[in-house]
Amino acid sequence: MPASWAATPTQKQQLPKIGIIGAGQVGSTLGRLWIDSGHQVLFSSRHPNQLDELVSELGKRASAGSPADAARFGDIILLAVPYGALPQLGRDLAPLLRGKVILDATNPYPWRDGDPARLAEQQGAGVTSASYFPGAQLVRGFNSIDASAVASNANKTSPTIGIPLAGDDQAALAAASALVKDAGFEPVVVGPLASARLFQPGTALFQQVMTPAQLHSRLGASR
Repeated sequence: MPASWAATPTQKQQLPKIGIIGAGQVGSTLGRLWIDSGHQVLFSSRHPNQLDELVSELGKRASAGSPADAARFGDIILLAVPYGALPQLGRDLAPLLRGKVILDATNPYPWRDGDPARLAEQQGAGVTSASYFPGAQLVRGFNSIDASAVASNANKTSPTIGIPLAGDDQAALAAASALVKDAGFEPVVVGPLASARLFQPGTALFQQVMTPAQLHSRLGASR
């Protein structure tokens, strides 16, 4: 699906459905913004009944279910879980996610996530995350800005806030870029998945709220 989600003149525009795996602060904040822009969103957790209040608040374009439900529902999947959960999610959901775009907003912290986080620190979070979901097209994004900053800076026009993205597949990057715009931000494509290590925890770009121009300048200094 093209980045602009543009329909042909004879078609009604249809936005991709989004399955969110992990409905905590990051997942619920982004899901709310995407619903406001017209997407259907299925929020998921291990206890989907705990999401009833959120779904009721957000209206008819919101629904809830299990992570497997989200994987089946979404044209695009947002990962917003603790990094240590990725290996098991990969074992459980990789067949359902094959061929889909995954927007990975997770962050590795060794004190919390153990060996998966240590591996991500060594080889980069983007490459490590992708290894758990063979056949999917994974893009790193929305991991470098916390949920409160997302909520307070969405749809700002002066200045627009940039969100760094990294991925190996151009169509997946285009789809992720469109979701960044639909959430009220400006995408800044950093490069392939290996370059996602430039904006993971412990870097100068992590938890920084910057304009696209500021991001490009900082990226130039970081390379």
